[in-house]
Amino acid sequence: MAKKGLSLFERYLSIWVALCIVAGVLIGQYIPSIPKFLSRMEYAHVSIPVAVLIWLMIYPMMLKIDFSSVKKIGQKPKGLIVTWVTNWLIKPFTMYLIAYFFLKIVFKAYIPENLSTEYLAGAVLLGAAPCTAMVFVWSYLTNGDPAYTLVQVATNDLIILFAFTPIVAFLLGVSNVRVPYDTLILSTILFVVIPLTFGYFTRKRVIASKGIDYFENVFLKKFDNITIIGLLLTLVIIFSFQGEIIVNNPFHILLIAVPLTIQTFLIFFIAYGWSKVWKLPHDIAAPAAMIGASNFFELAVAVAISLFGLTSGAALATVVGVLTEVPIMLTLVRIANATRSYFS
Repeated sequence: MAKKGLSLFERYLSIWVALCIVAGVLIGQYIPSIPKFLSRMEYAHVSIPVAVLIWLMIYPMMLKIDFSSVKKIGQKPKGLIVTWVTNWLIKPFTMYLIAYFFLKIVFKAYIPENLSTEYLAGAVLLGAAPCTAMVFVWSYLTNGDPAYTLVQVATNDLIILFAFTPIVAFLLGVSNVRVPYDTLILSTILFVVIPLTFGYFTRKRVIASKGIDYFENVFLKKFDNITIIGLLLTLVIIFSFQGEIIVNNPFHILLIAVPLTIQTFLIFFIAYGWSKVWKLPHDIAAPAAMIGASNFFELAVAVAISLFGLTSGAALATVVGVLTEVPIMLTLVRIANATRSYFS
């Protein structure tokens, strides 16, 4: 099988990611008028420019979905079970335990008590919000089954609507956790419904007029680098918003990153290993592991800001989640691709 990632962008993706993070931070520090202008284009805590770029990332994958195959998902329920159990019965609680151990015990001498509590809250918000948008990118990079990935993401979106608040409230011991449901609904519409709809009608129209061979061998190839370009531009914008916070808290960022990193690898290997035991094909196993390992950071950041404030430790912890996620997920993509032969 030909290796995915031989294009200029994909071959050196880690380098481009690092450069875009640095560029975003520098823009936020030295050209603050840019993020200030972009921040005005926001609705329900969702950045419209970021939403458009995420749309560009997801749209090419939606084009590949054969909707006749979606009807057959029910015949393969094991991948969905792995996703649901890992995301909702394991991930939030391991995140709390790991973050508590490091932030409250191991790093106790370096982090004030009240601040460690806020950092823990931010970690919990990340742990209770499995990935929605970016998982399409990770699925794409591991040759995941696009139709199955869509169903995994869609069902997680539904579960978030009723499970996120009680899980966060239970873990934090907070009874007045308020989830901005307009953010949740808008994010689902922007990151799933719109690209899915456009992908469906584009696929249907092109195949009807040009044929399936043209669609797969000519039309789809026009979008080869769109996903990666969207990812890189998204990082520049996100880190231009958070540049000052990152620059002002370098040591605490490192401390927060430790439990978040451990949690990400742990959840990935739990879901990936479980998929292997259940003999799931790689194109289902890899996305199932990626959904649990990565986070719906748009939601986590929005809730942290609405509950604790923009300058709070909770908001900083969710930003660290964004900072660490992409490099770690690229590492997990490599691990998944390197171990493809171990799956059926």
